Amino acid sequence: MVKIGVQQPAAALKPEREKEKEKAAGGDGAAGAVLLPAGAEEQAPVVQGRRSSLSGVCYLTMGLLVLLLGLVFASMYVYRYFFITQLPRESVFHCGVLYEDSLYSPFKGQLELHEDVKIYIEENYEQINVPVPQFGGSDPADIIHDFQRGLTAYHDITLDKCYVIELNTTIVMPPRNLWELLVNVKKGTYLPQTYIIQEEMIATEHVSDMEQLGSFIYRLCSGKETYRLKRRSTRRRISRREAGDCHRIRHFENTFVVETVICKKS
Repeated sequence: MVKIGVQQPAAALKPEREKEKEKAAGGDGAAGAVLLPAGAEEQAPVVQGRRSSLSGVCYLTMGLLVLLLGLVFASMYVYRYFFITQLPRESVFHCGVLYEDSLYSPFKGQLELHEDVKIYIEENYEQINVPVPQFGGSDPADIIHDFQRGLTAYHDITLDKCYVIELNTTIVMPPRNLWELLVNVKKGTYLPQTYIIQEEMIATEHVSDMEQLGSFIYRLCSGKETYRLKRRSTRRRISRREAGDCHRIRHFENTFVVETVICKKS
């Protein structure tokens, strides 16, 4: 018996495994296609738009922040190099102030007080030098007002003694305010008052530890007899009665002349 067979095409001879792979890939050999759910194609541009908006807000915020920092640094630069230069670290003034004193003036008119003022704004202290007055009744002196420590020191040049007391901020102007006052007086935009304020003080105990007074007063009073002062009164100057064994120092540190009367302890 003879068997007759028909040869099948090559495609029909593919193994079953390859057919299963084709089905998994695309189904019956058709090109594979990704199926998206309904509406997904419309949502994609919306998400991209939101991301773009958020990125724009972030860039705008960063730009505003950089601009703000630039303004801050520019303000600091202007303050440091333009404003502070108007207030020098040390300012020196030569002052001549007219005031009335019928007790000391032979012609019962106005006297003139001269002094040199050094103002240290950053260190917050003032140094005043009062030379020998043209008319008697006052001693030459060096004065320091230390606002950082709250102390005032008087060096009576005639006696070569130092006196230290708490700073009287009701009479003594702070360095910056005094600087502005003297600048206006120099420009002629302000004229000081002509009356005298008198403050009376009594010398008390001797000061042995000079370093506790601070570096500014230490340099002024080092090697000199130094005493603490106790304030007796502050009033408008009227007369010289009850002077006792006292010395006077006239100086200008406000809108008026101050006469500091220092007396020995009785």
